Amino acid sequence: MKVVIPAAGLGTRFLPATKSMPKEMLPVVGRPVIQYVVEEAVAGGADDIIIVTGRGKRSLEDHFDHNPDLGAWNSQPALQRLETLIETATIHFVRQRNPLGLAQAVLCAQQHVGQEPFGVLLGDSIYECEPPVLRQLRSAVDRWAPGGSAIALEVVPEDRVDHYGIVGGTQLSPTAIRVQQLVEKPRPQDAPSRLALTGAYWLSPRIFDCIRATPPGRRNEVELTDALQRLADQEPVIGVVIEGRRFDTGTPLLWFETNLRFGLRDPEYRAALERVLGEGPPVGPTSPPSHE
Repeated sequence: MKVVIPAAGLGTRFLPATKSMPKEMLPVVGRPVIQYVVEEAVAGGADDIIIVTGRGKRSLEDHFDHNPDLGAWNSQPALQRLETLIETATIHFVRQRNPLGLAQAVLCAQQHVGQEPFGVLLGDSIYECEPPVLRQLRSAVDRWAPGGSAIALEVVPEDRVDHYGIVGGTQLSPTAIRVQQLVEKPRPQDAPSRLALTGAYWLSPRIFDCIRATPPGRRNEVELTDALQRLADQEPVIGVVIEGRRFDTGTPLLWFETNLRFGLRDPEYRAALERVLGEGPPVGPTSPPSHE
């Protein structure tokens, strides 16, 4: 099973940290975000993973390579876990030469994917789902749309719909719809629902032709949401409200929140974090350090 992980974005929200380091390599309690994404792909059944990178992201390739220079450190449990992950799935890298958006990044993987259905997971979202999110999507396709596609959804507050791609359609079950309308970041009054794309997809290879046929939108980029609308006009696309949780690390605040939540449930860090959080903000003015 093939999974594409677009990880070519510039990470401008994290500047200057991402001037020399990919945002996908930012750590969440000891592991870079991209490792969580690859782990989720493997849990979903992937044995062939294509990570789409860009200029200045060579460290992604280095992370998923053995490093003999570490010597005895390679026996650490955390590194052993990474080695096992690397051995479980074959990981390929392809470069998006220009930052032309998510849809074009997916298109970069066409030659490797070929005519097979495939999964897509974004490089800045961590899923905790049971069953894994891609298995949920494949099950929905098998049930309602053999040969079609499926997209992961979550319900968002009305005042947040203009931050997401929003879908509308015909209800198939309490947690699934036949998608008929997709709108990228609509105004709340124009949104067809509060069901938002979360960034996980199970797609038929026909998506590649749809991306090519979709004209550029804002910032001269082809929106994957627009290409999915074209796909939904041609074949069944099922929207699935996922069982589980997604942690978005795409902005500094969301990344910090994810670290805090993961740290609070880690036995190694929980007590220290609770102590710091319990202290509250400092009271009164602070004085500059004395150099006398």
